[in-house]
Amino acid sequence: MTQPAPTGSAATGTAATGTAATGTAATGAAATDRSWPLWEVFVRAKRGLSHVHVGSLHAPDAGMALRNARDVYTRRQEGVSIWVVAAGSITASSPDEKDSFFDPAADKVYRHPTFYDVPDDVEYL
Repeated sequence: MTQPAPTGSAATGTAATGTAATGTAATGAAATDRSWPLWEVFVRAKRGLSHVHVGSLHAPDAGMALRNARDVYTRRQEGVSIWVVAAGSITASSPDEKDSFFDPAADKVYRHPTFYDVPDDVEYL
């Protein structure tokens, strides 16, 4: 018993090109892409400034996330430093608990220079 040759094979004389082949490859890549971990990207625009969150991307490891972040978020030399952090490693406070979470800082008046005499020549205080 012989089996029919698959469509697009060398036996039929046609090449596997066009949207069918591309769509299958793209679907496979997209499925793989979704299984990669999510990375949060932070870029520092100039020396002396803070890193700022600029977006997220999926990558298989930290090295690839760093290279992809460079290609996606600093195409026009906007940055001097990039951080990538696995999104699963970030622990954040809940906006619903902001009153109870940040309330203890209000009773530490010594942290705020409201009752110190600050000289006029001191900047950024």
